[in-house]
Amino acid sequence: MNAVAPSPSQPLRFLRLPEVITTCGLSRSSVYDAIKRGHFPAPVSLGGKSVAWLSSEIEGWMSERIAARQP
Repeated sequence: MNAVAPSPSQPLRFLRLPEVITTCGLSRSSVYDAIKRGHFPAPVSLGGKSVAWLSSEIEGWMSERIAARQP
């Protein structure tokens, strides 16, 4: 999974799991299964047991899904 750099109009932002689930529409188990298979961005450690996802990577993943759909 390639990292997507934020654009100047898109500030860098961390998303916690509930917001990732709401944004992309996947369940918790589907998110972690897709990460394991290399099909979804991995979270970033925030320290301790806290993790979050980069909003730009989640948006990039969503854009890839849209581009890959059949017309």
